[in-house]
Amino acid sequence: MTMTSAQRSLAERIRTSIADEPIQREVSMFGGRSFMVNEKMIVSAGKDGSLLVRIAAEDHDRLLLEQPGAEQAEMGTGRTMGPGWITVAADHLVDEASLALWLSFALDYNRAPK
Repeated sequence: MTMTSAQRSLAERIRTSIADEPIQREVSMFGGRSFMVNEKMIVSAGKDGSLLVRIAAEDHDRLLLEQPGAEQAEMGTGRTMGPGWITVAADHLVDEASLALWLSFALDYNRAPK
């Protein structure tokens, strides 16, 4: 998969941020570059520089309301993904603190006992 410059930039920032995670890998899925920790997806860098984030379903509605740039994730136009899947617009990921916040939500969910 050829990445756009926005996607490449975001992917590099994600790699740097999760470098200390014990088991990680990257795969192409959901139309983006997805990052796996402990064999479960945490985030995916979209072609437009947006971020698909996997979070706890019980945090879904609260984060949509509280976090700027957060939207219900869609798998294709008009096909919403279920609770626990949020897309964050690229213009709300411009600094490291905003990316770190979303990565922390995803990693917290990833580490939670299932």
